[in-house]
Amino acid sequence: MNISPSSSATLLINNAQHKSSDAAQTIATLPIQKDEIGSSEFNSSDIIKPILSLKEAELETSVAAKLIAADKKMLGSILDIHA
Repeated sequence: MNISPSSSATLLINNAQHKSSDAAQTIATLPIQKDEIGSSEFNSSDIIKPILSLKEAELETSVAAKLIAADKKMLGSILDIHA
């Protein structure tokens, strides 16, 4: 099993993509329309979890980008040592 920063970053990006897609789908299907505000069907707490999932996906993507940058820097350092 190959566990490297780049493979971990790829997994994080894939996870974030799925998480944000699921959250967007949930938000899109909530009964929130201009004339439905205050309706008994809509509960404001229903939207909190998918919004938090979107933020979590954003943070995971940011971490993945930092992992890729660190991996690139580490690889550059290794190549400088062996050159």
